[in-house]
Amino acid sequence: MLRGMPENPQTPYQILGDEGVRALVDDFYDRMDTLPEARRIREMHDVDLSEIRERLYIFIRGWMGGPAEYAARYGSANIPSLHAPFDIGVEEREAWLLCMEQALDQSALATSPLRERVSTLFRRMAEMCETLDESGQLKPHFASIRAEMAAG
Repeated sequence: MLRGMPENPQTPYQILGDEGVRALVDDFYDRMDTLPEARRIREMHDVDLSEIRERLYIFIRGWMGGPAEYAARYGSANIPSLHAPFDIGVEEREAWLLCMEQALDQSALATSPLRERVSTLFRRMAEMCETLDESGQLKPHFASIRAEMAAG
């Protein structure tokens, strides 16, 4: 147990702490950089992942029960809208989840009773970001978001 952590942590953040969340995010992006299955989602990102690593770290840290700083630093954390510009279907969703699941397996959450719950919540989050339906067509909700973005 990490010094200063409660005996029975109640949140993923209490298990991981700042360093563990940072390691999770770094491991996630390292896998995105190297796994062939993640090539398409990697291509959706800038060459330099520094900024997106920091943004995901700040988001996940708050999402897991740590300091909630995302909105103050970056504005709305409307995850589906942030992903609206990208063509994300089942293949891209599953590639993202593969990277995250492997990163979770290397984290302190791997043996935690909270592991399955965190995995389920990440899956729901990834599903919310799917902009394409099963036939590869843009979902109507995302079409309207893209239209608003183009007009704005």
